[in-house]
Amino acid sequence: MRALLVVNPKATSTNHRTRDVLMRALGAAMDLTVEETGYRGHAAMIAGTAHAKGFDAVAVLGGDGTINEAANGLLRGQPSAPASERPTLIVIPGGSANVFARALGLPNNPVEATGAALEALRDGRRRTIGLGEAVWDHDVSHGDAGAVPPAGPHGSRYFTFCAGLGYDAEVVRAVEGLRSAGCKATPALYVKTAINHYFLTDRRRPAMVLERPRQAPQSRIFIAIVSNTAPWTFAGSHPINPTPWAGFETGLDLLALRKMRLSTVVSLVRQIIGERSGLPTGRHLVQAHDEEEFTLSASRPIAFQLDGDYLGERERVLFRSIPDALQVLV
Repeated sequence: MRALLVVNPKATSTNHRTRDVLMRALGAAMDLTVEETGYRGHAAMIAGTAHAKGFDAVAVLGGDGTINEAANGLLRGQPSAPASERPTLIVIPGGSANVFARALGLPNNPVEATGAALEALRDGRRRTIGLGEAVWDHDVSHGDAGAVPPAGPHGSRYFTFCAGLGYDAEVVRAVEGLRSAGCKATPALYVKTAINHYFLTDRRRPAMVLERPRQAPQSRIFIAIVSNTAPWTFAGSHPINPTPWAGFETGLDLLALRKMRLSTVVSLVRQIIGERSGLPTGRHLVQAHDEEEFTLSASRPIAFQLDGDYLGERERVLFRSIPDALQVLV
């Protein structure tokens, strides 16, 4: 097997020595070419050329952002190809949360995940998964092959595990600002930021409307979480599961909140942290499961994130499920 290893040298949970060990282990099992990312969007550009260069697989050593870029590159490099004809994705977690890798059932440790990938390669184990796609302003053009479109007025982007509009995206934006100032991305940082930001956000003006085919619109939404799998994220070792029925083999799930009162938020948080399998309940929740397509629109620009990557503010985003999009070595 010819494999391209895309390495984010700034990955949170790896160092130079660990990366060397992983490269040697992968290189002993496959014909390996290594490329390091140097800027935002670089992983997408690299992965987008993998098929044309004859690679059978693209391995990614990095966090959820780097994996998201690589997945976008693989799909945009062959936009009309079935999953079986695209290079297989090999995920080696190197970030702080590694939600996608953990949702696939991979170890959170990069060395152990490499061992699991090599076992899957030896046994020929592959899994075909669906992705989500977000299209803002309903412009479905994809631009140059392999490139992740910029977060400008128009565009689209695939996501592997989640997207969000509203409060959760505002927290992502705030954490990205803290990280750029030198803070380390830890569960404690996210929790502290979420608590602090709750008291700063506007909890009186719900801005969003949910529109689904053949259903009446639902309005007065403050926060919307869109999931392609479960869990939505992790707080350390604890899964956070607002949409526990979501999965890579189904359509998209949604949880939206129509009230931001402290009692409502606390009740929801208590229900979604841990290994609970049931749906959260509450009269201020809006929920959807296995949806092919829906739109969230807003009366004012709303913070927007995909796979934990802040993408600016949007007033209208179409979400749709892309079944059988990628093959993953697991």
